[in-house]
Amino acid sequence: MTTLYVLADAPAQMLPARSLMAFTLASHIILVPLGVALPLITLILHGYGLRRGDPTALLLARRWSAVMAVQFAIGVVTGTVLSFEFGLLWPGLMGRWGDVFGIGFGVEAWAFFLEAVLIAIYLYGWRRLPARTHFLLGLPLPATALLGAFGILAANSWMNTPRGFTLDSAGDPVDVDVWKAIFTPMFGPQYWHFVVAMLVTAGYVVAGVYAVGRLRGRRDHYHRLGFTIPFTVAAVLTPVQFVLGDSIARQVFQKQPVKFAAMEIVWKTDTHVPEYLFGRLHPDGTVSGGIKIPQLDSILAGFRPDTRVTGLTSVPADERPTATQATIVHWTFDIMVGIGSALLLLALWYGLVWLRRRRLPASPWFYRCAAVAGAASVVAVECGWITTEVGRQPWIVYQNMRVADAVTSTRSTTLWIMFALVVVVYVLVFGSFLVVLLRMRTRWRLADEQDGSRAGGSPRQTPETDTPYGPRPAVPSGSATRPGGDGPPPTEKGEP
Repeated sequence: MTTLYVLADAPAQMLPARSLMAFTLASHIILVPLGVALPLITLILHGYGLRRGDPTALLLARRWSAVMAVQFAIGVVTGTVLSFEFGLLWPGLMGRWGDVFGIGFGVEAWAFFLEAVLIAIYLYGWRRLPARTHFLLGLPLPATALLGAFGILAANSWMNTPRGFTLDSAGDPVDVDVWKAIFTPMFGPQYWHFVVAMLVTAGYVVAGVYAVGRLRGRRDHYHRLGFTIPFTVAAVLTPVQFVLGDSIARQVFQKQPVKFAAMEIVWKTDTHVPEYLFGRLHPDGTVSGGIKIPQLDSILAGFRPDTRVTGLTSVPADERPTATQATIVHWTFDIMVGIGSALLLLALWYGLVWLRRRRLPASPWFYRCAAVAGAASVVAVECGWITTEVGRQPWIVYQNMRVADAVTSTRSTTLWIMFALVVVVYVLVFGSFLVVLLRMRTRWRLADEQDGSRAGGSPRQTPETDTPYGPRPAVPSGSATRPGGDGPPPTEKGEP
């Protein structure tokens, strides 16, 4: 009955506004791992190629930089839509609190423009700049990507633990302290947890492409390198992410105890609280289904079975997530932890084989798991954001403004129409993204086959052989361009 009362009391605009925001955010976050982490992974490969004089590594770096640019262009579209939605769907939030936490969006905007310029320079530099100069000009790219994440996470962590202001007699924020508004108690744990998650996810996603290639019989240096570099980055950081995940869960336990109660479906404040793996919370506080492990939740929260865990009923019903929302948060949290545990086992498998035999694992099952790891890590990222946002309900600014007070007054019918249009646009945008990636893959494969045939090797075993440095040769009149789109092969190769 309490859940029905809370839902009936919500404005009609709430459901379409939240659905639209959830859809656009869930779509945009698919691109974020590549946007934040691919520049760093590409430059690691680029540096490896320069240090070892490996033209295959440089070729991969050049191709990944093209993917990076396409992804950035698509991210511009989805990110811009999200920016407009903050003002259109949540005018109460931006009108009242924009002066306090808006600095984060300003930082993200500057980072976006810097990243656009640097990506353009990095792409332009292939074949046109000296190798060392080109590499050095690309080094700021990861920093700008991290700066963009800094701005967004500063705003989001402020919404979870608002600081840096005082309220006047009318309840409006005054005396804003920018530094305190940026560096809130949740900022550090949330930022590093997010950044490492992006690196882990991007590493597994990119490596998964080459794992599929290996399963299809492509075991040349090109595919080995394309798998090893990103997978190693992800595998090294997976245990780090596990530690950071534990740290942020403890911060939530201390700073947002009601959200923690939703994550663990704890109904009443108590000690010796059991841990439920999945399960469903009902409005009367009972839990059905799932696996119950006695006392484990208290032990995980405070390393002692007598640790006191705050329950959902510690606050009034209109100040906590509903039973349905708590169940959603609990499931997404458990899925995220479950996927993280599986990825940790995969990383340990990889590490043990490498330490013992100094080579990649040979088992096809390892590469099947590696191929799935990319999609699984994206699912984990989605679940993490659902946990963060739904677990904060009903607050849009924790304990200061409810979502219902921030939502637009636009008619719900209009919002549903807008939602339908956004879905259509996003289907077209992501469809175009997929088509472009597939065309790039086909073009590169044709170039590899042509170079393999020219070198007398197997068409599928020898990658494109020209290094991406050195002057572009003049195109003879009437000559055909190469399938790779870079003109005919150079007569003299530049030194990498």
